[in-house]
Amino acid sequence: MNSSKDLAISPDLRPRTESQRHVGQLSYMAMWLGDGFNIGNVTLGSSIVIAGVATMNLLQTMAAAGLAIAIITVIFVLNDHFGYYTGSPYVIQLRMTFGILGSKLASLLRGIPAIVWYGFQTWTGGLALNQIFKLATGYDNPPTFFVILLIVQTLISIRGFRWIKVVSTWISLLMAILLVTTLIYLITQRSAAFTSRMVNVRGTWGVTFWGFVVAFLGNYTAIFESAADYSRELKVGLSNKRRAALYFLPIFLAYGITVLTGSLLAVVTRISSPVHAMAILFNNNLATVIVSVFIVLGTITTNLVANIIPPTYVLNAWFNISERKSLVIVALLACLSFPWLSVQDSSSMGLTIFIKTYSAFLGPMTAIVLNEYYVRRHKQVDVANLYDSQKTTTAIQPVIALFVGAGIALAGVNLSWPIGFVTSWLVLWLSGYDRKTTE
Repeated sequence: MNSSKDLAISPDLRPRTESQRHVGQLSYMAMWLGDGFNIGNVTLGSSIVIAGVATMNLLQTMAAAGLAIAIITVIFVLNDHFGYYTGSPYVIQLRMTFGILGSKLASLLRGIPAIVWYGFQTWTGGLALNQIFKLATGYDNPPTFFVILLIVQTLISIRGFRWIKVVSTWISLLMAILLVTTLIYLITQRSAAFTSRMVNVRGTWGVTFWGFVVAFLGNYTAIFESAADYSRELKVGLSNKRRAALYFLPIFLAYGITVLTGSLLAVVTRISSPVHAMAILFNNNLATVIVSVFIVLGTITTNLVANIIPPTYVLNAWFNISERKSLVIVALLACLSFPWLSVQDSSSMGLTIFIKTYSAFLGPMTAIVLNEYYVRRHKQVDVANLYDSQKTTTAIQPVIALFVGAGIALAGVNLSWPIGFVTSWLVLWLSGYDRKTTE
């Protein structure tokens, strides 16, 4: 690459070399396991419950989650290919299609949902931390603990991906123990409520079912959209099938358990907020403290893996500022997302609506990125050109495809992701964009 043509770009966005990759297979699986065992997924499970009665029965709930996980795995392994084999992050991947400025704008579609999730997860963790101190000292101030948790996560992130790997591995094991224990307790000790309000419920395989498939899928769409941000850290030498297993196994286990636990919590307690639901469920100060500790730990590992890295790269690309400054800015933006408004005790539909809405944009974006890499370029990319301001170009067809797909998807928000994906792919095909040469 001719250095005279290089963009002023943050070192964090340069391709990872083989010697810079420190994440092995077990650590990678543990990372996704830790990400799956999170309160956001528990809350998503609770969103199928209204007034203590599930809108879908147990079979329908698990079928919706299983279908979503299968789709998630396929797209993960397709979209992580670029980062795994080039070592470059998602914001650089976008330059293939949108050029320099366009990639910055497109990266906001990944960065903004991550920041909102960061705020929501941290607010939930702050509630749990507040619960601990309220029981121990009587001090009750959720905003204070929300800020404290933001600071702690920022400090851990500043230490780098190695620290994220270590912290998320251990916390994922602890979270698995907590949620499995809670699930067993709910099924065995509250079987009457479980049976009458979730098992013996007619439910539906119609729009509600497919709407929740989209919600489950949308919960991960922002993550697999930026799969390159994670796969570039994974040690080299793994086949596509092996990497697929690294996604499917931990996500299937964690997602299945958390979604089911969340729905059962809401069925038994009639409360959608997991923190408050668990406090009422156990009705014991020691048990509540233990559960709250695990919730705080789960918040940390989820944010470290899924919600802090992507917007940090977005800020790197936009302003060429250091990673430390980016991490601080991301934390401040999370405060401005007003996470306390998305989930109330009575309903978590605010979170579900948010997921479906941003999925309307990320469905089209996924179609565009995959079409560019596999159909138009056949996985042949000159990475050096992506870092050269004189060799990165943009085209109008992907931009049109993005907005047409998102616009139609928003009209049917319950099925936003698949509608947007299919529409944008068809627009690219009809325009002939995917049949044009690139280099």
